[in-house]
Order: sequence, then C-alpha cells, then structure tokens
Amino acid sequence: MKDKSKYYVVKQKAVPEVLLKVVEAKRLLDSERVETVQEATDRVGISRSSFYKYKDDIFPFHDNAKGRTLTFVIQMDDEPGLLSVVLKIVAGYDANILTIHQSIPINGIASLTLSIEVLSGTKDITKMIDEIEEQMGIHYLKILGRE
Repeated sequence: MKDKSKYYVVKQKAVPEVLLKVVEAKRLLDSERVETVQEATDRVGISRSSFYKYKDDIFPFHDNAKGRTLTFVIQMDDEPGLLSVVLKIVAGYDANILTIHQSIPINGIASLTLSIEVLSGTKDITKMIDEIEEQMGIHYLKILGRE
C-alpha cells in the first residue's frame, strides 16, 4: 500500500502543546542532556506514550528542509532597496536563489514570489523567515510550497 502522508507547514501558534513538547523532548535526547525517553518526557511534562505516538510525525521545519526547494510569496511595500534587503538576507543564510518574480506594484504594494534551494550549508530557515518578516515594509510572508 502506498504511503499517502500529506505534509503541512503551520506556524508554531497553531500546533497543539503536546506536539511542541514532543519536539522539545526530542531536542533534549539529541543534545544528550537526558539519557532516556522517560527522563525527557518527565522534564517536558508529557507521557511516554504521547512521545512515541508523535515522535516520527513532527520535527522543526529546518531539520528536514536540506536539499529542498522552498517557494515563498511575500507582500511588500514598493520601496527602493527592499527587494535587495530580502535577497541579502537569503544570501546571508547561504540559501541558493532559484527564481525571483516581483509583480507590478498596485497601490504601493508588490508581490514577490521567491524560490530558494536549501543546501547542506544553509543556516536555519526558520530564522531566515523570521528575519524577512521583521523587515520594515514586509506585510507578510507565506510558504507556498516545498519540494
């Protein structure tokens, strides 16, 4: 039978607390701060059965993105230099820019579609997205797809 798993990208605020605690327990185990699953689950406040139920189904976004293509849409003010700032941030995280398409601005707002390749040396994509979203003139960033 073919695996029919579907993947979704959701913001942290939409993820149930138990799943976030599973991620934290996995981080504790990976960092060797604890030696057993029982210690990790006790520390984060979930049951071992919850950990084992979800451990293979949730992971931080950046952990599984290497070698992938990500496509974003960004709504941004039509200001000179803002596109350069966004591209400089992407370059600073060592991601490879594959395509750029900026629409003709309407009412001072432009839509930017940006596809990047996440390489083995690419830094934390989550932080890159946060940094882009924090820029003055960026209205929102949405991940359209991941291959």
